[in-house]
This record gives sequence, structure tokens and C-alpha cells, in this order.
Amino acid sequence: MITKQQQRQIAYDVRNLQPNKDVLSKKICQQVIDDSIYQSSDTVMWYVHCRSEVRTIDALKNVLKNVLKDTKRIVVPYCTKDKNERNCLGLWLLEDFSELVPGTWGILEPPVSRWGETEKNVQPEALDFIVVPGVAFDVSGGRLGNGAGYYDRLLNAVRDDTHLMAIGYESQLCEQVLMDKYDVYMDCVLTEKNKYYRDH
Repeated sequence: MITKQQQRQIAYDVRNLQPNKDVLSKKICQQVIDDSIYQSSDTVMWYVHCRSEVRTIDALKNVLKNVLKDTKRIVVPYCTKDKNERNCLGLWLLEDFSELVPGTWGILEPPVSRWGETEKNVQPEALDFIVVPGVAFDVSGGRLGNGAGYYDRLLNAVRDDTHLMAIGYESQLCEQVLMDKYDVYMDCVLTEKNKYYRDH
């Protein structure tokens, strides 16, 4: 029986070897933006990519240019700790890409000195749509993350009607992701080839 960590390592290797990441990422991100649920959402969270994840930075910059036209609020996460010293994601209202600096693991995030600013802090319940990264996915909405629990805690704190769209390369799909009881299923897994909707 394969373990979660073994499944994660296989998926890392596959993702690292994915060719044409820039081209495929652009296609995937445009499909996110064109999605009807995304279009009708007021507060949207994008992740800022690192390593071999689907690349979101160019799309995020373009989205920010259009924010005034479509009145969306764009949110990005940053890695922090909760009051019990557990890993969690802070949520930052992003208005200009220049607000971000390299932080944990080199990922762009708001500077630590600005964490907690009232007008920039967003609560999980405010999110209408989340673009979710991952290491591996399946067509039933299963998602395997990096294992640190950041997204698990966030996704368990959002509203029931918040739309969760995981994005990844088709090569990241596996037959079945190993899911624990605290893991959250995605509403949709989007790749460069297809949208896979979870059966609710």
C-alpha cells in the first residue's frame, strides 16, 4: 500500500518534469478567469506560485490591472501561525503587486511588518472563490498538498458555498489521491485539458 508521502514524492517528480510550464500555465489561468463562477465572484483568492506549481504570477498581475473594471477583491495567502502556533494562512487584500516581497520559502507575500493591517486583513468567510495549488489531484476532487496543513486549515474555515478550484497539469492527475478525514475535496480540478467537477 502506497503512503501519502510516497504519493507526494511521485507527484513532485512528475510535476518537476512537466514540459512547457509557461505555456500551459497561461492556458490554465485564462480558463480560471473565463470561468462563469469566477466571473460572478466578488472576493477571489489566488495563490502566488513557487517551484514547479502552475505559474500564476503573470495572470495575477493582469487580473490586478482589471480589478477597477470588474470591482473584484483579489486576495493572496501568506504562511503564518495561529494563536496555538499551528501553521495557517493569513489572507491579504492585494491591490498592487509591488506590495509583495520574498518570504517563506521565497514565496512572494506581504512584508511581515504589515501583517495584521486592518484594511488589508481578509477573513476566510469573505472568500467566494479560491484558486488552490496542489501536488496531485484526482477526477473526484481529491487533492494532495505539501503536507504542512496550511491549506487544510483555511479550506475547513471557509463558507460551504465558497467555490474551490484546484489547478494543475494533467500529468498531476492520479487514479485516487489518499485523503484523510480533515482533507477537503475540491469542487473542480482544472488542467490544461479539462475541468473535472466533483459529484456532490
